[in-house]
Amino acid sequence: MARVIMGIESSCDETGVGLVRLHDDGSVELLADEVASSVDQHARFGGVVPEVASRAHLEAMVPTAERAFATAGLKLSDVDAIAVTAGPGLAGALLVGVSAAKAYATALDVPLYGVNHLAGHIAVDTLQHGPLPSPVLALLVSGGHTQLLRVDDIASKITELGSTVDDAAGEAYDKVARVLDLPYPGGPPIDKAAKQGNPKAIAFPRGMTGPRDAKFDFSFSGLKTAVARWVENAERAGDQIPVNDVAASFQEAVADVLTAKAVKAAHEQGIGTLVISGGVAANSRLSELAAERCAAAGIELRVPRPKLCTDNGAMIAALGAHVVAAGRATAPLDFSANPGLPVEIVSL
Repeated sequence: MARVIMGIESSCDETGVGLVRLHDDGSVELLADEVASSVDQHARFGGVVPEVASRAHLEAMVPTAERAFATAGLKLSDVDAIAVTAGPGLAGALLVGVSAAKAYATALDVPLYGVNHLAGHIAVDTLQHGPLPSPVLALLVSGGHTQLLRVDDIASKITELGSTVDDAAGEAYDKVARVLDLPYPGGPPIDKAAKQGNPKAIAFPRGMTGPRDAKFDFSFSGLKTAVARWVENAERAGDQIPVNDVAASFQEAVADVLTAKAVKAAHEQGIGTLVISGGVAANSRLSELAAERCAAAGIELRVPRPKLCTDNGAMIAALGAHVVAAGRATAPLDFSANPGLPVEIVSL
């Protein structure tokens, strides 16, 4: 008998509620994916303010859930299980979602699962491209995370191969956008500007690519600093800043490192499929270069559509469906959010 899974996401500045149907054959069907973003409230600060995000979640949670059920044509009583992001993320923001999930689960008397936000970014690909092969390599690229992950079982076994040692790729985009006087968040405006620029105009550094560096770790702090210094020097010389060229050269450096390390990891792990997920996965140059390099290397590339890449409730519902299908234990009702939840812990 098919089961309806409700997913709640509130790890950062998006309040997401998703609904999926888990079919008897293990396939997962997306029914609704509603998101309320508080990004505009953070823009004037140039980054997410935790207290502002938490209050926004409080205000948006119930209306977002109501929209999701209306979109799906379902009632609360149709829900068979609830999954909620337990971490990682902002403590206050996570607690809003966890508290809401506990309230819904208690009122409906249905099983509750606390799941990992990062694993959700991988699981969401199954809503578009079907079941994940085993194993699969995942490149997770978002505002707060840049990781290479080996996924043997999306419901139970994820191994980190490498991660960023400082700024995540998304953070670097935001900081570089600020240097170039582009809007926050920085990803979309830099991507747009880069399309009009020359990616070879400036030779920005490729961090963590030397022979003594960890093979699959990342670093974007040096790149961010290099862009800032280049702009400062140009301004000091009285030159007009070629924003499009700077954006294109910066973006090329990021995409070059991400895709090169991902392809190398796939080869060394003997994995034939790469999934790129997270908000930065929507970047056009990253997808383009990944497609080129994966095709040359004989690797299948899977990238969810942009709306599924950013934080949303659908990804948590999808992961919850896989956890339910695997027969994993439910979370105790007294579990709490864990802002530092490691990716290896898929569900509580």
